[in-house]
Amino acid sequence: MSLLDDGPLVGKAAGGRGDFGHALRAEWTKLRTAGGTGWLLMLAVALTVAVGSGTAKAVKCPDAGCGQDAVRLALTGVTAGQAVIAVLAVLAVSGEYGTGMIRTTLMAVPNRITVLTAKATVLTAVVLACGTIAVLISLLVGHHILPGNGFTEAHGYAPLSLADGPTLRAAAGSVLYLALIALIGLGVATAVREAATAIGITLGLLYLFPVVAQVVHDPEWQRHLQQIAPMTAGLAVQATVNLPGLPIGPWAGLAVLATWTAAALLVGGLLLQRRDA
Repeated sequence: MSLLDDGPLVGKAAGGRGDFGHALRAEWTKLRTAGGTGWLLMLAVALTVAVGSGTAKAVKCPDAGCGQDAVRLALTGVTAGQAVIAVLAVLAVSGEYGTGMIRTTLMAVPNRITVLTAKATVLTAVVLACGTIAVLISLLVGHHILPGNGFTEAHGYAPLSLADGPTLRAAAGSVLYLALIALIGLGVATAVREAATAIGITLGLLYLFPVVAQVVHDPEWQRHLQQIAPMTAGLAVQATVNLPGLPIGPWAGLAVLATWTAAALLVGGLLLQRRDA
């Protein structure tokens, strides 16, 4: 959908004011009407729940003190669903460059930072809603499956509940994690423009660090890699047991991911301003 179809937007933004409200409405319309957006969101939810359910079914806790993190097991699917979220975020930008629609967007809203901010705001809102659904369903499924695999009060595990502080933090943190991943994808796509390259860079940032950490034999270097890796550090927010043994704390890990996100958006914003459409 062309931004020029929205008369008020063109009349106001093209005059140099860059009305954020109209830009926000236009970006929401584009994301909502873009082919595949709904399917990608449903796939993200389904994949998150399916992988979390499969993990919950596969892991057993036969004795007390088995050392497993029940909440983290239920939320394992986030590591898979994030890939779909990253692809959605990339396509939200690269699709416009592929069709040339970005020129229309920037004619309607000359302030390029306003355009990027509007895209980021809409994308964040959609991913927060999608992530909340995926996380809540995952916890609900885990609540029903895990006790049958030995995660019972007799073995030291209370039923999964958002009334429990660490569980609530893990759930809320997982939703924020997905939103930050989406913004990384948005920043990378804005910087490189081309969809396949942006998807490759974003997924590489997420999944390559853990692989490298596994092949590094020095425990100290391995720990440092885990502390700076976007996925490993960010997903520390899901941990509810043995926190002192983690390479990085839950909120500190999410802050590391937020730093990666800020860097991606900063680079993307700078290149968006300096280059021709």
